[in-house]
Order: sequence, then structure tokens, then C-alpha cells
Amino acid sequence: MNETRASSPRAEPFSAAQAVAAGVDFAELQLGAQGLFWNEYRPEDAACRIWQWRDGVAKCLTPAAFSVRSRVYEYGGGAFCLTPDGVVFVNETDQQLYHQALDGEPRALTAGDCRYGDLHFAAGQVLAVEEQRERHRLVAIDLADGTRHLLAEGADFYAAPLLSPDGSRLAWIEWSRPHQPWTSTRLMVAQRAAEGAFAAPRCVAGDAFEESIQQPRFDAQGRLYCLSDRGGFWQPWGETADGLHPLPSAKADHAPAPWQLGGCTWLPVGDSFLASWSEDGFGRLALDGDDFSGAYSRFRHLALDQQYIYCIAASPISPAAVIAIDRASREVSVLAGGVAPLPAERISRPQTLRYPSGAGEAHGFFYPAMNDDARPPLVVFIHGGPTSACYPILDPRIQYWTQRGFAVADLNYRGSSGYGRAYRQALHLSWGVVDVEDACAVVTYLAGQGLIDGERAFIRGGSAGGYTTLCALAFAQVFRAGASLYGVSDPVALARATHKFEGDYLDWLIGDPAQDAERYAARTPLLHASNIRVPVIFFQGELDAVVVPQQTRDMVTALERNGIAVEAHYYADERHGFRRAVNQAHALEHEWQFYRRVMGLTD
Repeated sequence: MNETRASSPRAEPFSAAQAVAAGVDFAELQLGAQGLFWNEYRPEDAACRIWQWRDGVAKCLTPAAFSVRSRVYEYGGGAFCLTPDGVVFVNETDQQLYHQALDGEPRALTAGDCRYGDLHFAAGQVLAVEEQRERHRLVAIDLADGTRHLLAEGADFYAAPLLSPDGSRLAWIEWSRPHQPWTSTRLMVAQRAAEGAFAAPRCVAGDAFEESIQQPRFDAQGRLYCLSDRGGFWQPWGETADGLHPLPSAKADHAPAPWQLGGCTWLPVGDSFLASWSEDGFGRLALDGDDFSGAYSRFRHLALDQQYIYCIAASPISPAAVIAIDRASREVSVLAGGVAPLPAERISRPQTLRYPSGAGEAHGFFYPAMNDDARPPLVVFIHGGPTSACYPILDPRIQYWTQRGFAVADLNYRGSSGYGRAYRQALHLSWGVVDVEDACAVVTYLAGQGLIDGERAFIRGGSAGGYTTLCALAFAQVFRAGASLYGVSDPVALARATHKFEGDYLDWLIGDPAQDAERYAARTPLLHASNIRVPVIFFQGELDAVVVPQQTRDMVTALERNGIAVEAHYYADERHGFRRAVNQAHALEHEWQFYRRVMGLTD
């Protein structure tokens, strides 16, 4: 990770390359007898590698020829698990499972055309979600020889397979189309029969009414727990003879929307639990009611032993890091990462945004520009998903803008996760309406507060955020220009080409493409390209299987025909979301230069 030398707030802003280089990230923290392990992403080679921390030393285990990343459901997650002698991981190139002893080289455990994710090790087997084209199953792979055993099939999607400590019960999450994992899922359990196989499963929760259940857990005594939003927020619930029973907890979301597999934001501990949750967008961390949040504002992938709480954490002035918190003294040790790309006095801090929009209110974070301009230009960040979220943590991309005299509004528009089920459900049949209202309303609000120049507002977003961006440009006259990064310009075309995981998502967001054709037409930026009167810049990966490149090309062509200033950049080696450092830096710098030209500024 690169670190700039300490200097005054008036020093030259750090470069796009430095901003990207600071984007080291961590995932899938796991604790075992051989130490602490995590998956580490570094932008310089776009690879993900497993690291082991033991006795104060961090060691990379993954050879250079491998990258640890799953593509199940396209978004992956749960790409490795611990074994008694090492790890089993998903290799990014072929999506097969490999077993690697701590003192050895990876050996193939599977072969074929399947993809794997959400790995869990138990009783000599790797439990996994198996994806074969449009079919999904739960399987167990013998560690000794790779023999495959079918555990469950028939549902459209599966997640989180796990075995009770005594091996007697298998639990998992499943859901069926047209639902998404954040709208309605089922918690399933199968009892092991006398001959060793599992009996027919029973549904513990999620069958009687719609609720989103995630992150099932067995405690040391074999009691089953999960997170459910049946009470309005993702909160801990436990299994009883009469069904699920709520555990005392904060009335807040204890997890984000499960776009990726393998999340861990809570763990049962005795008769209590370790958990993180969100309050006004800021993360909290507590064990048995004792607050361990400290200066951090987001917590992911929790683990603990008798002395420490381990997690991946970040704060408004420090990027993602693997940390250990002493349970007695609360002293924090940074085990990996955690070096800010800027000195603290040059970092713009997030301020909570809660502002009126439409018939309700919206949320987000405001980052002041780091210069003397009393009414600076504004860049509105629209996250993807759209049921994802942004967080009040040090994001080098945001600092790239604030260092250059732009204020930033990072929005959790209605439909984002982290504010409860009702807020998340507000996007139902309203995509392209309420999110656009929130994006436009923040400009009015901030300008009214005297914090920005409302005449110099820009909007940017990737994927679903790109759709909101294009809708805002087509259906409102608020922004001077916009940037779409692999954004949706034609929802109907997206529905025809997208993958199974999101195959019915647009029906929930907008409606049935056939029955609600008029609504689709009214919310398709490509069909209303003539309404866009401001410049637009596009960035697109040629290997994108979620938003195919033709969507971007069609939108660019439509705008060019109307005489609109358009700039488009295509990356031959990128998929949905850019991972290579050189491409990320290129996109960031060219977007900034584009806005400067729109404002009539020259070097």
C-alpha cells in the first residue's frame, strides 16, 4: 500500500494511481488452530491471495499462479475454508477447488464445468454451493480423494451450508425465483439418519411468510440461530420448539444485503453473541452488550477466541484492515493493512446526511471539499446493487475528489440496505423513480444549506448506480454532467441477457417486462436519450456478463446522434466492476478531466 509523505492541506492532491493503490481490501477472515487467515486483494495485480497470521507474523500462502475468488452467482464469496492441515480454495481462473497444505503446493480437488462458493469444512468434507450453468446444488467434497456427495437440490439458489458440532444436523439457506436473498429466503435443516445419510429436510423459517434469513449459526451446544428481518431489521433469532425466537438486540440491521456468499457479521457466544450492526449508517461492534466499536465505523467477517475479537474494520480516516481487539483491555492491534494514503489533516471526514426527498427521507454521507471554496462543485456517488450500501469509511476514490476541490455526497438512497426492511423495500416497483428523486433532492438540500454550488453538480454510478445516473440525466435537469460505469441503459435488454441470480430482479424493481411494458419504456434511458442535454462519460468492461458491453455502445450511439458530448472507454480485460489498477486509475483520472472540461477549466 502506498503512503504519501505528510504535508500541509494545501499540498498537491494525490494521483489517481495513488488512490487506486490504496484500495487494498480484505475478506473472509477465518480463525483456526493454525492461526488467523484472510483473503487479500491487491490492485497492482488484481489478484486475491490467502494470508496466514500466526505468532505475530503474516505470510502469503497462495502461489503467484493462483487467485482465490469464486464467481458463483457472478458475485462470489466464501472462496476458501480451513482444513486441519491447510486450506481449500476456489481458483479464480478455472473456478475449481484446490487443497493446499500449509507446507505444500495446491492440488486440484475437483475438475469439470462446475463453479463453487460458500465453502465450509466439516467432518473431512468441504461443503459448498455448486453451480453448473443454470443449476445450483449443495454438495460435499471428500478432502481425501475429491469424491462428490449431493446434499440438496431442487431449490433455485442455496447459501451457507453448515454442520452442527456433533455432525447430526445440516443447515442451510435456500430461496426460489422470483425472490432475491434480501426479499424472501428459507432456513432449512436436515437430520442425519442412522445409516449416515441425511433425512428429508424441514423448513425452520421462511415458509409461512416472506422474510429474509441469512447467516445461520450453530453454537457449541448445537443450538441453531440466524439473522431474520421478520421484525423489520436483520436481527439475531434462535430456534425453539415453537419456532424462531428473537434475541435481545439493537433494532438495527446486523448485516448488509447478501450480494456475496460467506458473510459473517455476527456469531453466537454462549448465551449471548458477538455482532456488528448499523446506526445511521455507522457500524457498531459489541460482545455480550459490551461496546468494542472504538474509532472504527464498519466491521466485517468477525471471529474471536478467549483473548481477542478479530475482524476486518475501517474508519473515516483509516482504510480496511485486519485488526485484533483485546477483550480485556480493548487495545487494538492492526495485523494487516490500515495505512492511510493521506495524513489525517488532509482527509475529508463523512458527515451524516438525512434529508427530505419525495414523500419520505433519504440517507447518506457528505464529504466537504478540501479547499477554501465556500460553494464547491459536487459529485453525487450512486452505489450499485441497488440494494447495496455505502459506508462512512476512508474511500480513496472519494478523497481523490475532495482533494481536487469537489464535495462528495455518497448516497444510501431509498432501497439501500442498512436502514431496515421497509427502507430497503421502498424500491419495489420504483427503481428509476425514488432513487432518482433522492439523487436530485440531495443537490437541492446541500445547496440550500450553502454547502455546495448547485449549478455545478455531477452524478456518477456503477452498474445499478449507472442506471440511476442515466435516469437522473434523462428525467431531471439537475446535473451538469454524469459518468456511467458499466451502467444499465436498457432494463429490458438487461433482463434478456442477465444471469440467473438476477433473472427476476427487474420484475421486482420495475415490473413484468411484458405486462408493464409502458412502465419499462418510461424508465429506459436509452429510449429517452434525446432528453439528455449534458455531457456523459462511459466506462465499460468488455468481459462484463452482467451489463453486457452492447448496452453501453447503444447508449453512446444514441447520444452521439443527438449531438451530445460523449466520451467512452472500453477495457478488454475487465468484467463487471474494474479490478486492474491501471484501468481503475485510468477511469478515475479521465472522469475528473471530463468534469473539468465541462466546467471550462484547463490546466
